[in-house]
Amino acid sequence: MTIKKKSTLGRLTLAISAMLGFGVIMYAQVPFAADRPLQKINVAYSSISGNVSPLWVTQDKGFFRKYGLDVQAILIESGTTTAQALVAGDISFASVAGPAAIQSNLRGADVVIIAGVLNTLVFQLYTDKGITRPDQFKGKSVSVTRYGSATDFAMRYALEKYGLDANKDVAILQLGNHPAQLAGLEAGRVQGAMLSMPTSLRAKKMGFPMLADLQMLGLEYQHTSIATSKVLIKSKPDLVRDFMRAYIEGIHYAKTHRKETLDVLAKYLRVDDKDVLEETLKNLTRR
Repeated sequence: MTIKKKSTLGRLTLAISAMLGFGVIMYAQVPFAADRPLQKINVAYSSISGNVSPLWVTQDKGFFRKYGLDVQAILIESGTTTAQALVAGDISFASVAGPAAIQSNLRGADVVIIAGVLNTLVFQLYTDKGITRPDQFKGKSVSVTRYGSATDFAMRYALEKYGLDANKDVAILQLGNHPAQLAGLEAGRVQGAMLSMPTSLRAKKMGFPMLADLQMLGLEYQHTSIATSKVLIKSKPDLVRDFMRAYIEGIHYAKTHRKETLDVLAKYLRVDDKDVLEETLKNLTRR
């Protein structure tokens, strides 16, 4: 049984919600920043997946430096920890799943989302080769990256759709990242794993069956966002504008320079399989 409901959002797009038009206006009105001394900032991303490609492209192709920013991109493998780093001022911006920023805000922190990047779930539920029906998950173990993460939400959402109780019918294990989840599936430690590209494509090539493609559910969900703090917005509004101008140009470049973007993906994802890279880029940039 596979979830097949057609998405009401249409195909997945890499788009800046509302901010794109705003960014174009800002680009036209604000002086060019290249002649200013470079401002050093730390920017975090919470997973090694194709969803982070706009940040990597913006960094590697010099758009941050174009707008006067010397960016150090840092991997923090937890959205919750990333939000905490924003609150502490250790990082200025983060490419992070929406729930981590929202939950932090609801707890009283000043973390805010300033841009939406991927606005629906982009996970696939891959299973042990012996599992062909959802009810076969009963008494088994499944994996997510971290509790409270986007993969955790997606797993619980899918299990509920199948009529399973995530707290009683299965054991949910947190394995840290997507490659670790695939390794757990391969070793038989878990019988299901919530994966995203390119790891999901590797799972497919290894012969693991896909039980559900959550992108096809049509659920409006803030999967990937750009978050910062209210303190930074108030104290350094020009910095926030320059960051967003650079990021928007990075998205445009990723959409219009296929070969160069594939090279960036290969570098950060540490993948040399051309088919996997091509499919990852195709799904990120389709309209």
